[in-house]
Amino acid sequence: MANDIEKITMVDKANMLDGLTRFPEQIKEALTIAEAVQRFNFLKIDNVVVVGMGGSAISGDIMLSLFRDKLDVPLIVNREYDLPKWVNKDTLVICISYSGNTDETLSSFKIASQKKCKILCISTGGKLQELAEKRGIPFIKIPAGIQPRAATAYLLFPSIIFLKKIGLLKTAIETDIKETIAVTTDFVTLNKKEVPEENNLAKQLAKKIFNTIPQIYGWGVYTPIAIRWRHQLNENSKIIARSDIVPECNHNDIVGWAGNPDISKQFSCILFRDKDEETIDMATRLNFMRDLFHNTAGNVIEVSPKGKSQLAKMMYLMCLGDFTSCYLAVLRGINPSPVDIITELKKRLAEK
Repeated sequence: MANDIEKITMVDKANMLDGLTRFPEQIKEALTIAEAVQRFNFLKIDNVVVVGMGGSAISGDIMLSLFRDKLDVPLIVNREYDLPKWVNKDTLVICISYSGNTDETLSSFKIASQKKCKILCISTGGKLQELAEKRGIPFIKIPAGIQPRAATAYLLFPSIIFLKKIGLLKTAIETDIKETIAVTTDFVTLNKKEVPEENNLAKQLAKKIFNTIPQIYGWGVYTPIAIRWRHQLNENSKIIARSDIVPECNHNDIVGWAGNPDISKQFSCILFRDKDEETIDMATRLNFMRDLFHNTAGNVIEVSPKGKSQLAKMMYLMCLGDFTSCYLAVLRGINPSPVDIITELKKRLAEK
């Protein structure tokens, strides 16, 4: 592909790829924004609810996986118009909406406010900023003007810093964040559009996936990254993509692959591998799946992260999915930025 910079520039009209190369810079900016926010005196927090949809909710999923063995209180991600009944004044509700106008998030915010929850809001402005300021709720303003799904650093890293500032996250995270900036900087250097396909992993993956249906398998800390890949392939490449979770999918999904050979050939199965994170059981499961897919799927692709800390490795794989999805859009001759069908749905909802 796509060594042809002209073709990439012609298809990627809104420069989504250039935006993606700014990911390490975004992390640095996000840290500056988060550090500038005053300390919170939230004394008692029994549980955390991260409220958001799409690209905003994925930050919650990442924290849920990353801090599963580090937080002493439960954290859930809420993708609904309402909140669970158990939410109360000792619940920390983090409302994340890039635009600040997401219906479901605004609705949950109002319920959290009625229930006297401890609330934090992150957005570029919109109704969420209005409501938060009117009620004297801490509001973190992030830079506007990019696609919400290209703004993950601005949404995720302030949230992580707040969990630390509030005292819920007791482990050191600073070194991991530093490593994440270094790892993603290297990644961008090796996978940006100027780098030809023979040296560009994201371009190679896009070529392998082209004209197939990607099925991405996550596990452990990589569970949210599989979801992110699916979302990015849906929104940027404009294709159907699926994700599933190991070990759960070993109790159902693998039976479908074993008995549906005509259809299964249309799929590319993508397995995340990480010898440092894989237990013996997990490695056995993933190897079994790899062998099964070799016999039944069109393609089997194993992808490994770079880095030492879980955060750096997660962000490396997330960037790889982001870039791959844009190069696949270019191969398909489709501008990755617009999501017309979502705009159409929002119009219909506004008419009701």
